[in-house]
Amino acid sequence: MDLVKVSEYVWEIPKSGQMRVPARIYASRRLIDLAGRDQTLQQAKNVACLSGIQTMSYVMPDAHQGYGFPIGGVAAFDLDEGIISPGGVGYDINCGVRLLRTDLKESDLIARKKELLAEIFKEVPAGVGKGGVTRLNSRVLKEILIKGARWAVEQGYGSAEDLDRTEEGGQMKEASCEFISDRAMERGLPQLGTLGAGNHFLEVQKVDEIYDEKVARVFGIEDKDQILVMIHCGSRGLGHQIATDYIELMENEFGFKDLPDRELINAPFKSRLGQQYYRSMCAAVNYAFANRQMIAHWVRNVFEKVMGEARGIRQIYDVCHNVAKVEKHTVSGKEKLLCVHRKGATRSFGQGRPEIPAVYRQVGQPVLIPGSMGTASYVLVGTEEAEEKSFSSTAHGAGRVMSRNEALRRFRGEQIRDELARKGIELKAASWKGVAEEAAAAYKDVDEVVKVSHETGLGKLVARLVPVGVMKG
Repeated sequence: MDLVKVSEYVWEIPKSGQMRVPARIYASRRLIDLAGRDQTLQQAKNVACLSGIQTMSYVMPDAHQGYGFPIGGVAAFDLDEGIISPGGVGYDINCGVRLLRTDLKESDLIARKKELLAEIFKEVPAGVGKGGVTRLNSRVLKEILIKGARWAVEQGYGSAEDLDRTEEGGQMKEASCEFISDRAMERGLPQLGTLGAGNHFLEVQKVDEIYDEKVARVFGIEDKDQILVMIHCGSRGLGHQIATDYIELMENEFGFKDLPDRELINAPFKSRLGQQYYRSMCAAVNYAFANRQMIAHWVRNVFEKVMGEARGIRQIYDVCHNVAKVEKHTVSGKEKLLCVHRKGATRSFGQGRPEIPAVYRQVGQPVLIPGSMGTASYVLVGTEEAEEKSFSSTAHGAGRVMSRNEALRRFRGEQIRDELARKGIELKAASWKGVAEEAAAAYKDVDEVVKVSHETGLGKLVARLVPVGVMKG
């Protein structure tokens, strides 16, 4: 493959063959070498062949091989000539991150950290197939799919301020239940308010480093050792089933003979099927927003119960990592509405964008990048540079370098628990197998990923967070 080094952290695959645009990869030498070990670069090249793609096929610093699109892939499509692809969103629709800040310091938690994590583990169901603590019927589920986090707030789970500090206000307004299968609804009924397994987690963290004090204070991050809580989960089985259903429906209707990869199955954005998928995907996005809203509410309750108060617990932000959204961007000097696919990527709007909460509009959008288990996570701020460099997108995490099967062969969950304990990190997990699969060594170095994001201007460093307690499904 012809890979051209443009600058220290920018690489390109020039347009050739069926490619309609070039592919651009943001990576250090170390990260580009890792991307070359699987099909990441070939997948970026394949995405560049899709109808209506604008400017470039983009690859974020944490990218690795996914279904059709690389995880860490970003692509924007013209609404009239372009497509929408389930593989460009991912199976875990609106897998995302919510970050809460508190007025507590690490010293406040020392005597109660074990009890705090145990109580959160009891209140928030986690693990493969775990049922939620809510008892839903199909009528209520449909309301959730339309209203998203707004439904949860109306039921007493959190506040209107939470909605203001959530991407899209916690509700994709184009959502519809009309085109969602009975099987997807069945899978969604028992899982609302659950964390799930895989790379999902809930962490009690402390501020380890502040890089930009002005922006950090706007976000509510004020001091080193300040306690924060990060929640990472998505739309569970409902989102997975919607993706599965529409991959089959699109393949049956449009086929794949003209595609470089069968997994890139898609539909024209404005087609009947394209719109049905889009509106169903929006409903799954709303389910995930409601899911994180409820978990955040229970976390507040646990802090109040164990610590005697929920002092200063306020939401910083909630961001999507797997989504396709209609956004206004500039292409060749002209503003256009585009369908932007972010698969394993975070929106990174700079200051002034009307989509950003008013309280953050003068500095830019909070960007939340979780690390792997036991490693750092980061808060960045979106930039105006990212608009022209990646359709306002950056990385979403560390990115895997090892399959789960390989991780199981190499690591034992109990061993990882003991290693974390030696670092002063408490761990609660639904299964040791799940812990082994998510070993930090199975992921890229998140510090390196974030460095590339910062140096290229895709998102600027604000704060580094490290775990003091980890809950895994």
